[in-house]
Amino acid sequence: MLKPGNTTLVSPASYWEIAIKIRLGKYTLHESYEAFMQRGIFGNGFSILPIEPKHTAVLTTLPLHYRDPFDRCLVAQALVEQMPLMSGDSVLEAYEIASIW
Repeated sequence: MLKPGNTTLVSPASYWEIAIKIRLGKYTLHESYEAFMQRGIFGNGFSILPIEPKHTAVLTTLPLHYRDPFDRCLVAQALVEQMPLMSGDSVLEAYEIASIW
């Protein structure tokens, strides 16, 4: 559960995947991508968690329970930062991370 006063972080992997899905026609926006991201991320008071080498280093040893590169990056960030991951994807339960959903 999200608690008031906590910081909510968004990974570039999340908005990168959204951009790809828009281009592939799997997701349609009724406003510009930039306006959608501005409202969705910053309009909600979220901050961006940059993807750093310490996060991608975990990918070199992370078990291949799941092959989606975006979700694997989110798992790696959650592990390194020791924070829960907000996801409704039960496949990610194979990794030893706390999740919120």
